[in-house]
Amino acid sequence: MEEIKTGRIVKGISGFYYVYVAKSGIYECKAKGGFRNEGIKPLVGDIADIRVISEEEKTGNVEGIHPRSSELSRPPVANVDQAVVIFALKKPKPNLGLLDRFLVNMEYRDLPVVICFNKTDLVSKEEIETYRKIYEPAGYQVIFSSTKEKEGLEEIKAALEGKLSTVAGPSGVGKSSIINELQSGVVMDTDDIMKKMDSGKQTTRHSQLITINENSYIMDTPGFGSMYLPEIECEELDELFPEMRSGRLECKFSGCAHIHEPSCGVKRDLEDGNIHKSRYENYVAFYEEIKNAKKY
Repeated sequence: MEEIKTGRIVKGISGFYYVYVAKSGIYECKAKGGFRNEGIKPLVGDIADIRVISEEEKTGNVEGIHPRSSELSRPPVANVDQAVVIFALKKPKPNLGLLDRFLVNMEYRDLPVVICFNKTDLVSKEEIETYRKIYEPAGYQVIFSSTKEKEGLEEIKAALEGKLSTVAGPSGVGKSSIINELQSGVVMDTDDIMKKMDSGKQTTRHSQLITINENSYIMDTPGFGSMYLPEIECEELDELFPEMRSGRLECKFSGCAHIHEPSCGVKRDLEDGNIHKSRYENYVAFYEEIKNAKKY
């Protein structure tokens, strides 16, 4: 009798879906034809019910997809719980404009973010505190790590526990080194997926989850060099800076841009040190960028 099991889709390629079932392993599955009729396409990250065809060969069919808590289009993945963004503290020095663009995009998608600053072994404690003071008051969890010194790795693992996290960051920041450390001692060897793939199947890069443990997954997100701001109005931008949300309610004028207006609650919080100058300057730059884009 064929058995129904529930697992998570960790990779999809050329019509095949690779489903990881805890304590059983990876099953190579095809999706039943009814999905096309229903307008549903299984995504990496989906919780799926599969009907096992062969336990020995680990093959089956995807029979059902559980309701999704979230869905991203780039990369195409379902049920993401949070984003982890990694920057180096040095070599290269962090581009805070790029980091704030990422944070604005994640706020727009209502996706929590963990910020990881790597390579603490290359900077002083004073420099570390400089970056902590920018982002912790804004409400973000900030982790400082060094793969060389094995610092912060347990804190990263704790932040990933029980979640599906998309991991992003520019090149040269040590993202691959961190991911390799996180993979040490994993319960699933991702090479199992490659062993199940026929040589004739397309092998271009596709979204793939990396299993940290039975409840924790990460997805490496390529292509971080440039990031556009979301399609929003200028007046909506302050809502995407969490530390501005309370001050914006105390502005004298409705629709306050928090740039030139008097009696501005956000500028008062800036003067009081509740909003970091770097964050405010990027807010102003983004505001002008959005305003100028609307002209064309």
